Amino acid sequence: MANGEIISGFIAPHPPHLVYGENPPQNEPKSTGGWEQLRWAYERARASIEELKPDVLLVHSPHWITSVGHHFIGVDHLQGRSVDPIFPNLFRFDYSINFDVELSEACCEEGRKAGLVTKMMRNPRFRPDYGTITTLHMIRPQWDIPVVSISANNTPYYLSMEEGLGEMDALGKATREAILKSGKRAVLLASNTLSHWHFHEEPVPPEDMSKEHPKNKIGYDWDMRMIELMRQGRMDEVFQLLPQFIEEAFAEVKSGAFTWMHAAMQYPNLPAQLHGYGTVIGTGNAVVEWNLVKAGLARMAGKAA
Repeated sequence: MANGEIISGFIAPHPPHLVYGENPPQNEPKSTGGWEQLRWAYERARASIEELKPDVLLVHSPHWITSVGHHFIGVDHLQGRSVDPIFPNLFRFDYSINFDVELSEACCEEGRKAGLVTKMMRNPRFRPDYGTITTLHMIRPQWDIPVVSISANNTPYYLSMEEGLGEMDALGKATREAILKSGKRAVLLASNTLSHWHFHEEPVPPEDMSKEHPKNKIGYDWDMRMIELMRQGRMDEVFQLLPQFIEEAFAEVKSGAFTWMHAAMQYPNLPAQLHGYGTVIGTGNAVVEWNLVKAGLARMAGKAA
């Protein structure tokens, strides 16, 4: 079998407001729009997915929390209704998701071989978290590409930052090994917001964009600093600054998806494509892509270290 490839990686944030603003038929609440800059950013990301034609999407979400080990969904198909626990007024979404169980099992096994605690989730009535669903819908609303869904072990919150992100590095390298052996073309989705300071009351109606702006200047300035480094391909500097960014901007990348993704891609110092930036209840959200095919690095990102 031919070697698998990681063909692209995205920061793909998951505010449920974006689904609400888009009014897909699967979501019961209806809006008059809103958050257009981010929704248009996702439209550009979708065009990239269409061009890349991946075999599988791998998503790591901070809202599927498993305190013991890294879990992978091991059920062929799940469907049901997901209700956001914080914004049930915005997100009551009927999902139907096909999973790549073979690759999920391979990721689980490679993680175990790397010394991580891993587990397959076999519950046929399991409800995927809203972060996973939002990211997948916004990146591919056709829902026609199989998925590998990975839980957030949250070790960066329980251990030291260095230890926690080190574990996410190991998970990323294990993911890369599984993709290499699979023969599949894979896209990685880091379901993360950047700065995460947010308002605690929403306007009426929620899509009133006259009320939408950054929660504070510190978070916004940090987002701009980190995005500019990403756009310039100065990823070594991004990772040097990552602990300070997390601390001062309350950045959601602390949950580890960003580190997992870049470890799987072997930390390329590749200029990122910013598809767009915007705020949601004051948090900073960027849709950002590292297209390894265009850079000629896809096969390199699949090679064993």
